[in-house]
Amino acid sequence: MDDGKPTGPKAKWWSRPPEGRAVPQGPEVPPARSGEAAAGAAEVTAQLPPVTDEASAPGAHTAGHAPLPAERAPMPVDHAPMPAEQAPAPADAAPAPASVQQAQGRPQPLHEPDVYSTPPYGGPGPWAPAPPVQLPTPAHGTPLPPPYASPQNHQSAQSGLNYPPPQPPHQGQHPAPTQPLPQPAQSAQAAQSGQWLQYDPWNTAAPVQPLTHPGEPRRTRRRRAGAAGAVLLLLCGCVLGGAVGAYIERNGGFTTVELPQADRESGGRAPDSVAGIAASALPSVVTLHVSGSDEQGTGTGFVLDRQGHILTNNHVVQPAGSSGEISVTFSGGQTARAELVGKDSGYDLAVVKVTGVSGLKPLPLGNSDNVRVGDPVVAIGAPFDLSNTVTSGIISAKERPITAGGESGDGSDVSYVDALQTDAPINPGNSGGPLVDTRARVIGINSAIRAADSGTGLGGGQSGSIGLGFAIPINQGKRVAEELINTGKATHPVIGVSLDMEYAGDGARVGTEAAGGGPAVTAGGPGAKAGIKPGDVITQVDGQRVHSGEELIVKIRAHRPGDRLELTLLRGGRERTLTVALGSADGS
Repeated sequence: MDDGKPTGPKAKWWSRPPEGRAVPQGPEVPPARSGEAAAGAAEVTAQLPPVTDEASAPGAHTAGHAPLPAERAPMPVDHAPMPAEQAPAPADAAPAPASVQQAQGRPQPLHEPDVYSTPPYGGPGPWAPAPPVQLPTPAHGTPLPPPYASPQNHQSAQSGLNYPPPQPPHQGQHPAPTQPLPQPAQSAQAAQSGQWLQYDPWNTAAPVQPLTHPGEPRRTRRRRAGAAGAVLLLLCGCVLGGAVGAYIERNGGFTTVELPQADRESGGRAPDSVAGIAASALPSVVTLHVSGSDEQGTGTGFVLDRQGHILTNNHVVQPAGSSGEISVTFSGGQTARAELVGKDSGYDLAVVKVTGVSGLKPLPLGNSDNVRVGDPVVAIGAPFDLSNTVTSGIISAKERPITAGGESGDGSDVSYVDALQTDAPINPGNSGGPLVDTRARVIGINSAIRAADSGTGLGGGQSGSIGLGFAIPINQGKRVAEELINTGKATHPVIGVSLDMEYAGDGARVGTEAAGGGPAVTAGGPGAKAGIKPGDVITQVDGQRVHSGEELIVKIRAHRPGDRLELTLLRGGRERTLTVALGSADGS
């Protein structure tokens, strides 16, 4: 701040006259009425520009201010003049000198210069009133809009000045230089000149003009920016939608996953289905654990009656010997000790008995003579000590002659079985278990399998099932079981001859002498009575072909002692037919 002290050349600026004092008039100014005096003074003051240092330059007017050219004329205040009775006037204003009033024959400033250099030409004075309002002057180089262009102010338009039309003077005042209105041709030319239209916020009478040229490319850029924003928004929406869809697909939605499930059923099954057969037969099937002084084993058996008799294979109980232990576990988990009732190595069957067990359910027996190839069957056992294992298959063949055992080397433990062949999976541990039909009736006792690595076998160390399982027909098992229960021993049907087991031809040849050096045909035996002689080759039994001595033994043991058989044999190249009544021999 300048604290009210003048800092430069004194400005030629005067404030309005104080109210109540007479305003001197020049000789050309007519007396003004009280209402017009103040208004005219205000307008004249508004039209006079401030005096700068150019007034002292050479050629400048010394007594007053020369009129400004049109392009430098100040813009009038765009407000109605204030009435004289309302216009304030400073009380200390002094009348202007007469020399100033008479210069150039026009009204002169009403007051002496401001010694305090009132803004905008110097520092603010403490008693100076605010200067009158003046419209902002456009910056140099700003083009004029077409409505304000005219021949007189064309130069001003080019220099950037923009003046509104002059207002009519009040009585007692000299009119300001007027400017003609723009012509239509000139306005059109100015509009076509490519100049941007301007907007004057101080001139309310001027028409509102757009701020941009119609051909301005900013609108295109805005449109492109809007389109780019829309594309970006769409892309973001697609990415978000894809992420949400992936989440829903991966997690099954935003809620807890609940998988569909069938309702609980009653559990009933058809009696002839595998499930129905297993449900009926399992309570009668047991698992045997046998231990002896040298070895131990596991097998299967099934209940024959309510007295506790259980049928199984001979090779299952063999490890117990004469002093071993046999433990029986029922399908429900109940366990009991068992005692050996009898066994027979020739049939590979044995019977054990449990005591002190109630609620035993015997397994019904079927008829193996009624079985046909292709009939469905179910095998139940404990393969590899997995008790209550159920497998299913069909009857693959009937009357399949097999031999098993022979570990002793003297042939005393060899089993000859006219077996039922099945493809139901049978593995070590299934031995002695039942092979049942669709009515859950026993038609065979699972006894042997054909292993891929070692051929026929019954004991442990064998490979798994390859679909070749063999079962003793229940008709033979029933007879042997009855004999073992009743007498402790089983009888074997015999014809009283010794066979040549090394004969390689087709059929079974009668030997020349017995193993101990005796005769090959037992004197007084069934064979001798029928007329069989050493060297005869037996080719058929009851019309069925036999190809070896083992097959002849199997065919004979498939019958009971006392049964009559028709044998076909070759003697001296001639075929003969004989009838033999089977004898009996004690088994071991």
